[in-house]
Amino acid sequence: MNVFLRTSFLLTLITVSAADDLKPMFNGRDLSGWVRTNTPEATWTWKDGMLICTGKPIGELRTKKMYQNFIMEVEWRHMVPRGNAGIFVWADDITSKGVPFHRGIEVQVLENAYGNTRGHTTHGDIFPIHGAKMTPINGRGGSRAFPTESRSNPSPEWNHYRIECRDGNISLAVNGKVVTRGTKCSPSKGYICLESEGGIVHYRNVRIQELPDTAITPEEVAISNRGYRSVYNGLDLSDFKEESTSWKSQDWVLSSATQNGQTATLTTNESADDLGGVVDVKLNRPTSTASVTFGEIEINLSDEAHQQLLGKGWNRLELTRQRGRLVLLINDKLASEQDDSKNNGSLVLNAQGAVDFCNLYLRTLPPKNGN
Repeated sequence: MNVFLRTSFLLTLITVSAADDLKPMFNGRDLSGWVRTNTPEATWTWKDGMLICTGKPIGELRTKKMYQNFIMEVEWRHMVPRGNAGIFVWADDITSKGVPFHRGIEVQVLENAYGNTRGHTTHGDIFPIHGAKMTPINGRGGSRAFPTESRSNPSPEWNHYRIECRDGNISLAVNGKVVTRGTKCSPSKGYICLESEGGIVHYRNVRIQELPDTAITPEEVAISNRGYRSVYNGLDLSDFKEESTSWKSQDWVLSSATQNGQTATLTTNESADDLGGVVDVKLNRPTSTASVTFGEIEINLSDEAHQQLLGKGWNRLELTRQRGRLVLLINDKLASEQDDSKNNGSLVLNAQGAVDFCNLYLRTLPPKNGN
């Protein structure tokens, strides 16, 4: 029996032997039940019963529903050597500051040619990412859990993962055998994500069995849906009214570099009433500065009060409504607040010097008696 037939036969046995109450997570036609967190429609397509991910841009697709205790099975294959992808569990609603990925626990999906090192393998690492926590079993001094043996098949062969998440513990079976485990995960309830990270990857037979919830503290629950929607597709500038030729779309990052005090401006095509949102910004030189306008509210980072809250790397600006007032947070700290009123319009980015932006999200703010 050749390699392809043997692999397909083994995976069929694994699939058939799985619990009878595993239910499909996709309908095989579209992304109903899922949210394209920061990736466009072109990233994810269905063909011949497979969900095909182009790998571009780098970003995520997440479930609409949060899960705590569950068993998830999925078959995947990379279509290019050194392909990179991942499955996140217990993740937040949107991506973390300055990165195209969620906070959560990642189950690694690397193609074999990527190679194994002291710091990672290609066959089933599990690790917390961007503020999540986990105690690894079979670790190497850090927070990453390593598989006890190599069982993954190279491109373009299929692989089968069985991920079990119970009471903050996680285990991974690769092609029929448990090889990786972690404990004391936090968060331990959240969204499930599929990752796009550069290479073409196929998914099929993505199924889940929900298990009964157990008592956990609010701190163990990931951030739930706040209604944010991405307004940058990660591929080009078609989501904007471009007002300067200095802008470059560099995957999940929007970059601008001006000289002699010139200002580069981008305005979203989308506008909305009662507007709030998130923008991450990085000033790449001491002389660089920027401003962000949500509708009618301008946030100038050269203001002294704002500068005191800025870090050296990525900074997160978030305009929201709290206690009946419009509130600006910079890196989760209160920057300003004002009397509540409707905030209408578009998102506008202004940059002087070398400036990067990412994670551009807008939402309609909740009613004044909400958060």
